[in-house]
Amino acid sequence: MEIKSLENTSFDELFEAFEKAFADYEIQLNKAELVTMLKRRGFDPRLSFAAFDGDQIVAFTCNGIGDFYGTSMAYDTGTGTLKDYRGRGLATRIFEYSISYLREAGIKEYLLEVLQHNTGAVSVYRKLGFEVTREFYYFRPESGQINREMKAIDGPYSLQPIDINEYEVIPGFWDFKPSWQNSFDAINRVPEDFVCLGVFMESKLVGYGVFEPMSGDVTQIAVDKEYRRKGIGSLLFQKMLECNKYSSIKIVNTEVSCDSITAFLKSRNIEPTGKQFEMIKKL
Repeated sequence: MEIKSLENTSFDELFEAFEKAFADYEIQLNKAELVTMLKRRGFDPRLSFAAFDGDQIVAFTCNGIGDFYGTSMAYDTGTGTLKDYRGRGLATRIFEYSISYLREAGIKEYLLEVLQHNTGAVSVYRKLGFEVTREFYYFRPESGQINREMKAIDGPYSLQPIDINEYEVIPGFWDFKPSWQNSFDAINRVPEDFVCLGVFMESKLVGYGVFEPMSGDVTQIAVDKEYRRKGIGSLLFQKMLECNKYSSIKIVNTEVSCDSITAFLKSRNIEPTGKQFEMIKKL
């Protein structure tokens, strides 16, 4: 068994390992979806590592590399172990092997998200020195169950595509900072995959949404605090649903402590599917 970088591993080999490692998972990714996911999350094969049994990948961790709110960070964008190789601590060995390479590359912290009900993984991460930084909800409603009632917006407005990078006011709309996979950096890695819409009143941006139609992913949605409860969020959400090409939608990583987004989704008949921890380890 040898642990080494994925720098010289072909995508086909990596995809085969992904398929085998996640064969018993509810959600499967095809090749195109995996390419998109890895690109969006900043996958760097040079700083990603796998355990090889001969020429076969039997366990792997794909690391995203980037700046996360001012900190040079690595992000676990996919860790898996083939069924016959589980229970040997390979994921832990791969992580420990990677630390010196990440430090050498100037990475200050390592970030991951883990399902709260996966208590075994949470325990392993705690032993490795990870600390919980935030709690997230995730939602996966079927399109047919969503309440699409709309409140009429009081006053003239316009709805139009926007470039989110051109509006410095946007972070002021947030009740919490978007997670790694929902950040501006993630969106800007594959901008062609997203629909970005803004609502304007008197030429002022008062709300916006970012949506990925091919996956049904509601990436960002926020309204200026002074313009809430006026139907702007509902309008943006409705437009997202109209351009959705997937059978369901997903809203991943809303902060549990953010009552406003939870209440908004509940008003649309969308209840949390589960919870995740965001965990960080300083390197």
